[in-house]
This record gives sequence, structure tokens and C-alpha cells, in this order.
Amino acid sequence: MRTAVLNRTTTETDVSVTLNLDGNGESAVDTGCGFLDHMLTLFARHGRFDLTLNCVGDVHVDYHHTTEDIGIVLGQAFACALGDKRGVHRYGSMLLPMDEALILCALDLSGRAHLQYALDIPTQKVGDFDTELTKEFFLGFVRSAACTLHLRQLSGENSHHIIEGAFKAFGRAMKEAVAIDVAHGNEIPSTKGIL
Repeated sequence: MRTAVLNRTTTETDVSVTLNLDGNGESAVDTGCGFLDHMLTLFARHGRFDLTLNCVGDVHVDYHHTTEDIGIVLGQAFACALGDKRGVHRYGSMLLPMDEALILCALDLSGRAHLQYALDIPTQKVGDFDTELTKEFFLGFVRSAACTLHLRQLSGENSHHIIEGAFKAFGRAMKEAVAIDVAHGNEIPSTKGIL
């Protein structure tokens, strides 16, 4: 079972995550931010991950700490569930259309944290969610999961569509990267012997 159960408590947030990499895309997400709940539900569905995620955060301030800390804990959960990454595909990519938006997501479970972020979101908010926090989520994730992630917007005008396309593409690319590569058995997918 490639699963993880994690909790992280700070003076700003209390985050709990249960993750199953080999699930059916079932999720129960409560972050205190409706838009972020929607994005994480889409991520789980398109990645076919079973995800339970709860966060009690200082949303009376704004959603910054909540969004960043969820990225951190979710990245830690993936790192824990993947272990030494033996047998996985390692790489994943998706070119995803969301109406007028077209989003490219490519990732490598490299053991090296890097985010190449090129989303040009035209509005400052979607609902009450600050759109600049999209980058903060992905930064938190890649630093904790120790992966390389490229997100690039090839077209798009609607802020909701751009961000939704990014989360869906991320889920699909992650699904491909964490999948077991039956052709290569139980190998670590690196000539270095470690990721």
C-alpha cells in the first residue's frame, strides 16, 4: 500500500492529510477556502488519488498560510507514500485544454526541488482566493516532495480556467509519474541508483 497519513501543526495552521496513491480519485477536502477545496478535489479525481485533507488555518488574515502549508503537507505525503520511488515511471506530463486555456504540466520525481512557473493569471482574485497563492501552493509542494515541476500557460484568458487547468494537468501528470512501470520491475529509475 502506497499510503501516507500526516499532520502538521503550527501557530498558523493545523493540516491533516491521508493519501492513497493507488486509489479511485475519491476525496474529502475541507480547507476553509471553497476555491482551494475545488482545486484539490479536481487534483485528486484526475490523479486517481484517494485524498482526505483538512485544514484549520488563520483564514481571518487571508488564505496565504493555509494554501502554502497545504502544499507543504501534501508534498510530504507524496514523498512518504513514494518511499525510495522504486518501480515508478518517475516522469509525467500533460497538455490540458480547459476551454480557452491550454496548460502544460511536466514533472520529474527527481529528488530535486524546482518550480518553473509560467501562469499569467489576469485577475487578482477568483472568488475570495488570491490568485497569486497558486504559485505558493506549488512552491510548497515541490519543496516538500523534492520534485521538479514545470507549469506553463500556452493560452488562456479566464483566471478560473487557467488555475483549474493547472490543477487538473498536475493531477494527470502526477498520476503518470507515480504509476508503477511494470516493464522495469522494482528498479529505481535512475542510473545513480537513488532519487
